[in-house]
Amino acid sequence: MTGTPSIPAPAPGQAVSELTRYEVMFQALRARQRKPVHYTGLDTFAVKARARVDRMRTTRNHLLAEAKRVDALRSSVANLTEAQLDEAVRTAREAFVRGRVDPDQLRHAMALMREVARRETTQEPYLVQVAGALGLYHGRVVEMATGEGKTLTGSIAAPLIAWRRKRLHVLTVNDYLADRDATSRKPIYARCGLTVGAITQELSPQDRAGVYARHIVYGTPKQITADWLRDQLRIGKLKTPWSGRQALARMGNRPEAAQFAPLVPGLHAALVDEADAVLIDEGVVPLIIAQARKEDEMGPVYLTAARIANRLDEGPDYTVEHVRRRAELKRRGRERLKDLFAEEEAAIWKAPRRAEELIKQALAARHCYLRGHHYQIVDGRVVIVDEYTGRYLADRSWEHGLHQAVEAKENVEVTADRETLARVSFQRFFRSYRFLAGMSGTAIDARGEIETVYSRPVVVMPTNMPLIREQMPTRIFRSSSAKFAAIVDSVVAQHAQGRPVLVGTRSIEVSERISERLEARGLAHQVLNANFDATEAELISQAGRGAGGGAITVATNMAGRGTDILLDDAAREAGGLHVILTELHASKRIDRQFIGRAGRQGDPGSAQIFASLEDELVVHNAPQLAAFIRRRTAREELTGDKLARLAVRRSQRKAEHRDRVNRGHVLRQDDWIEKHLPGG
Repeated sequence: MTGTPSIPAPAPGQAVSELTRYEVMFQALRARQRKPVHYTGLDTFAVKARARVDRMRTTRNHLLAEAKRVDALRSSVANLTEAQLDEAVRTAREAFVRGRVDPDQLRHAMALMREVARRETTQEPYLVQVAGALGLYHGRVVEMATGEGKTLTGSIAAPLIAWRRKRLHVLTVNDYLADRDATSRKPIYARCGLTVGAITQELSPQDRAGVYARHIVYGTPKQITADWLRDQLRIGKLKTPWSGRQALARMGNRPEAAQFAPLVPGLHAALVDEADAVLIDEGVVPLIIAQARKEDEMGPVYLTAARIANRLDEGPDYTVEHVRRRAELKRRGRERLKDLFAEEEAAIWKAPRRAEELIKQALAARHCYLRGHHYQIVDGRVVIVDEYTGRYLADRSWEHGLHQAVEAKENVEVTADRETLARVSFQRFFRSYRFLAGMSGTAIDARGEIETVYSRPVVVMPTNMPLIREQMPTRIFRSSSAKFAAIVDSVVAQHAQGRPVLVGTRSIEVSERISERLEARGLAHQVLNANFDATEAELISQAGRGAGGGAITVATNMAGRGTDILLDDAAREAGGLHVILTELHASKRIDRQFIGRAGRQGDPGSAQIFASLEDELVVHNAPQLAAFIRRRTAREELTGDKLARLAVRRSQRKAEHRDRVNRGHVLRQDDWIEKHLPGG
């Protein structure tokens, strides 16, 4: 039998029937045997051309025109009684499940979804949201400005996709948003005969199986990808012919088949929120399932390596490449290490090549991985901080002994080395879905990469209300101390006007440094970083307050995605939210996302970027130019200096290019593993 097994949708209010074990196993095996294709050479140009053709077929103007046709059905659908609406939804669902939908039926179904959303949530999608939902249904990555209602847009597209594609995974940036959106959208989906659930960190395997059996599943890429990888480990030893569905059915009824039972019943369709962050930024990070080795004697070795590395001198003995995060030994360093290794008794120090690798790793941990920026010490453990979201990655660790080297540097308990059981990059995982669509506030900047890697055209939607946010000129300073002083002065000036201020930082360390300066000036404020993530929703709900004096919020990238900052009347009258970026990120998309917190839905607002020649981005990407500028002038503020502006812009472009190259390497490596290693 060919084709994906059709799982009938229940009637409104009816619970989804439990999938039999063999159905789950069959669908999971289908997904495992479907290999994504990585295009190279001339094929790459063909993929880009095809994406452009697809984009031309469903341009923004086309989608807006279709949305107007949907809007023309508004009154006729709004006049339906509750029973008539339910019957109309049931009839539309049957057409989508059969896969026979013409343009008129699609418009009518979208009009029904709009009406269902209005009745169940009191939120009626705007015209641009309807157009965005149509783009999602057609498999596009839709850019909608921050605050334009991507959650509502996705929730009227999701039922149509789930009907057509049988099952849908909706990917969000964190567990809180997954649970929030699954709960808030449930009335819409229930009326469409669909069940919904959220996969979060605390769910047990038994609970996860129940959630995955539903039609629409919300979760983070990490959670769903990890469950899929665990499935591969379970069924990797299962040998069955592709045509053996009856054999699977017989096996599925046996008690011993539980050891092979997967959680994820196939990869049918994915709708990715914050698509550029998930598909591009996090695409370079392979997700790995690993286990601690049974015997670990390397803890003392890492501590010794850290101690020896501290005795070497940077410059004469070794050099550090901060961009690549690695250290290289010089001749003098190698000669000194011979004497230092001779002082140690452990056998590993008698093998020069392995011993030198341990030292280089210890040096990289010492110079290239910084507390408060790349990681934090939490309850005596080294916890990685996600540089894109500012959140803790409590259950992740660096590979190949790097995590242990950082632990040794910090003199905390050195955990056991871990051996990899399964791995997959997010790029490979998302290319395994039969259908893929996404939303983001900044997708256009990643259009080329999205269209090349995923063959998904990018469509930009206009804002519902005119954007009136003021973008103030970027201010550049010679030193970071002068920059921070100017930032605090700017906060004071905006606060005096009664405006709420959001100060964005790249790291926990900088957010706390800004906080100390604000305290010294007597300014009440809130700090939002990974140390305070439990109170994120509460802090964001207050960040747009103008009454009683403008609220001041200092935040890492946590405040940049997935949350809305709503203004009160006092803040709106004072000029709206003012956003300050304390330095540029390695990708301008992250800057745009953070700046987009101001001026949502036609609100007033403003934004300004501050930078210095001592910022990490400039120091690592344009050191010679920055040094030349500092020698040329003693002025602290260099806002009007053309060379200073060039140094900042070149640094960001260079970092973006390097990240694109790295993502390409990860993709090629993943495809090599797929091709040459069975079960990879």
